[in-house]
Amino acid sequence: MHEGIELVRQKIMDRDGIRLTAKKWIAEGHKLVFTNGCFDLLHFGHLHYLSQARDLGDKLIVGINSAASVQRLKGPGRPINDETTRFFLLAALQFVDAVVPFEEDTPLDLIRAVQPHILVKGGDWKPEQIVGSDLVLEAGGQVLSLPFVEGYSTTNIEQTILTRHSS
Repeated sequence: MHEGIELVRQKIMDRDGIRLTAKKWIAEGHKLVFTNGCFDLLHFGHLHYLSQARDLGDKLIVGINSAASVQRLKGPGRPINDETTRFFLLAALQFVDAVVPFEEDTPLDLIRAVQPHILVKGGDWKPEQIVGSDLVLEAGGQVLSLPFVEGYSTTNIEQTILTRHSS
């Protein structure tokens, strides 16, 4: 396997791996930021959001829904990209320090395992609606809703493809 891909693969962790890594990072004095999502078709809005999230701390951990979880949340036509593609694309980003898949519909157990200092989601979520906000706030952390970059979404991309190829 190529060295670059192997470096990316090392950023994809299971729950036990991230639990140990997060404890190590915290012991080293790093501020951990956590976010999560499906990240099906990666676009500029995702890049902007993830970069903003990383700027809030020292390490950015991204929980990513498994294919089965995405399908339950978004419907039978999703995800468009397979798990390997979604995991590796996110892990390849220089401002993402760890990618952790999860099977559940919410990342609550993953948030418990990571114990981030800052929990973030996109602008369509009010901080009090964000899963795990109570845990992070009780531990003295912050919960933030970051603004969207208008016009970018997986749904918009999907609709553009369908419109262009239906005529």
